Amino acid sequence: MSEFITIGEPLVTFASKDADISLADAINFHKIMGGAELNVAIGVSRLGHSSEYVSQVGADPFGQFVKKTILSHNVGTTYISEDADHFTGHQLKQLVTQGDPATFNYRKDSAACHLTDEVIEQVDLSDVKIAHMSGIFPAISDVAENTFRTLFKRLIDKNILTTFDPNLRPTLWSSKEKMISTINELAGMADIVLPGMEEGKILMGSDDPEKIADFYLKGERTKTVIVKIGPSGAYVKAQDGESYTVSGFKVEKVVDTVGAGDGFALGVITALLEGKSLKSAVLRGNAVGALQVQTLGDNDGYPTPTELKEFYIKEGVSEE
Repeated sequence: MSEFITIGEPLVTFASKDADISLADAINFHKIMGGAELNVAIGVSRLGHSSEYVSQVGADPFGQFVKKTILSHNVGTTYISEDADHFTGHQLKQLVTQGDPATFNYRKDSAACHLTDEVIEQVDLSDVKIAHMSGIFPAISDVAENTFRTLFKRLIDKNILTTFDPNLRPTLWSSKEKMISTINELAGMADIVLPGMEEGKILMGSDDPEKIADFYLKGERTKTVIVKIGPSGAYVKAQDGESYTVSGFKVEKVVDTVGAGDGFALGVITALLEGKSLKSAVLRGNAVGALQVQTLGDNDGYPTPTELKEFYIKEGVSEE
């Protein structure tokens, strides 16, 4: 039984060891585990909370690697099914000394694309307190979108708190219009929406944090919008009109931005699981994001409770 659950596609990632060389020219790679929603599940577990991950992998060595790796992070694999007819998704990831790394995905028609909603009916939600939903999984196939919606509806029916990160992946959608309409509709089903400023520009035409928040507060269920504003932190606005900015942390050197947004989400989620205030939850989101951008892996910077406490002491802040 888990207090947190999410659904997504795990990606076996071949990360280049050759700095600032194109993926075409890179020779040396090492195999790691990737996937935005999985990053969140791993980070939630690392901060001491029970975590479950819903997905599907192929009956192949990559699929075996996925399940073993997820278990090694103390994330539940009860609802990871196996598909003998389709492969496990994987990707190549560039190593850069600054900026965002290039990636190339091999995920079209993968096993996760064929995860049907029959699996969702078997998921035990009795102990789940928070679920994290992301705009990536519904983008990978029509079947996945239907499965995603089935889980979302079950969560709503059980009145489980949901967070939603747009996590835009334009190349996965059939069109920009489809992406915008679907993401905005799904966001309206969540209690807490976590867009970034650049996502706001694409999804509703503005990168102004307050305008983005006002747009998503029109959602049918949405009570709070937390807009990620990069190094400046995050802007929060609630349904009752209360709004404020929680400052970010200064980072000496950004090594890799991958996983920072997922780190923000898991920071918010774990603090809320612990009964902290929303302001403290956003502070933790900023903290985990700052720790993550200083590491190379997709989730290597996510802290343990002790590491988080040490970071707060060093920064001279405390949670409420």
